[in-house]
Amino acid sequence: MTMDVILAEKAGFCFGVQRAINTAFKAAGDRKVYCLGPLIHNPQEVSRLREAGVETVEDFSKLKSGDSLIIRSHGVPPAVLASAREKGLTIIDLTCPFVAKAQQHAQSLSREGYQVVVVGEKKHPEVQSILGYAGESSVVLEQSGDIDQVRLQGRLGVVAQTTQSYGNFSEIVLRLLRLSNELKVFNTICSSTKERQDATQVLAARVDVMIVVGGRNSANTSRLVSLSREAGKPTYHVEVVDEIRSDWLKGARTVGVTAGASTPSWVIDAVLERLRAEEKS
Repeated sequence: MTMDVILAEKAGFCFGVQRAINTAFKAAGDRKVYCLGPLIHNPQEVSRLREAGVETVEDFSKLKSGDSLIIRSHGVPPAVLASAREKGLTIIDLTCPFVAKAQQHAQSLSREGYQVVVVGEKKHPEVQSILGYAGESSVVLEQSGDIDQVRLQGRLGVVAQTTQSYGNFSEIVLRLLRLSNELKVFNTICSSTKERQDATQVLAARVDVMIVVGGRNSANTSRLVSLSREAGKPTYHVEVVDEIRSDWLKGARTVGVTAGASTPSWVIDAVLERLRAEEKS
């Protein structure tokens, strides 16, 4: 029986991640550089960066004045950035433009007297960076049920973690609309994220099995896994090609492949090659 392998129309690196990766490799070509946390949530690409001279650090206390420090695509709170500059570090700011926009909106809302609501994952570094701009009264909502657990004020300003699904974001916003006297909403979901989510849903509707490629610590990749499963299709999340099992494909006529915005093309290509080899076996 033949098996078709179909790659989602939009999959893999978005422009922001590609920009960050290219800049980091170029910077490391001149000197050793440090990155505050992993540049992207893909262990395989972070390993390649380390081999090129980009060392991941969890804090910069031991770095010396003049050392180069990369601010990753998730961004950091302004206090962290100020501290790094005071230390005399050379800052290479690779904050994703969409994340920077969410930070700016959070800051302006706070200054205008709104209580800022961030729709996203509480512990995600991007959300933590946005909270740094959002003021002390800000809250994080991961799902609509969380609304019952927080104290909300009358005037609310809402922003989203850039990798949120539109469904979750809109559900929370609609419920907040019924609870607030004044609601100001900025849709800060990244367009690349939406494109990958839409392409995944379209593909999942027409295949028998879905393979989602990307880091397990990647929020946007995990979102694609959830969307594929919501479509009712067997869905498998892999970081590398060696994790693929032949029994997943048994009886499948069509296999869909999608990948998060932090998944490099060489990882996707290896998965496609393996699946196409299964197709011929």
